[in-house]
Amino acid sequence: MSEDLGLRARRSDLWIWALVVLAVGSVVTVAILQGRRAQAPAKGPAPSLALPLLGGGTAGFPGGKITVVDFWATWCVPCRVSMPRLQRIWSDYRPRGVELYSVDTDDPAPDRDARVQGFLKDNRLTFPVALDDGSAQAAFSVAGLPTLVLVDRTGEVVFRQIGTLTEAHEQELRAALDRALR
Repeated sequence: MSEDLGLRARRSDLWIWALVVLAVGSVVTVAILQGRRAQAPAKGPAPSLALPLLGGGTAGFPGGKITVVDFWATWCVPCRVSMPRLQRIWSDYRPRGVELYSVDTDDPAPDRDARVQGFLKDNRLTFPVALDDGSAQAAFSVAGLPTLVLVDRTGEVVFRQIGTLTEAHEQELRAALDRALR
């Protein structure tokens, strides 16, 4: 009987220690991610680079136009949630001269183009997609997905959003777009 109590006590101790290790690991992970986000400048000059477009052509950043640059991946659930809002923003602001480049960050693979095209079709998305090999993510200091950046006509980053594009974030982006268009 006392052996059973001792064994139960040891198992209980192991579970407690496992939970402590898990909690410490979670705190460290969050701290690292927050540190990376802090390193990504919210404003400043946009990097100059060119990316291939899905279906052909090239997207150049910055291009002397107001440009929304959205970093995402087909496997990213918050990215999928943001896409319909991004489609509406592009539909509303495209006639006013705003460009949008949705930058796919999936790993390059032989079937990448087909996967991305299928994703766009399944989700009824029509905006242009640029294919990143990692260079754009590095140049724009992307620490997490989705990351959305607004570049004004002068090539300055004037807005940055990391995470799901919620209704509140959409209103902030629209306000930033309206300011950039003035």
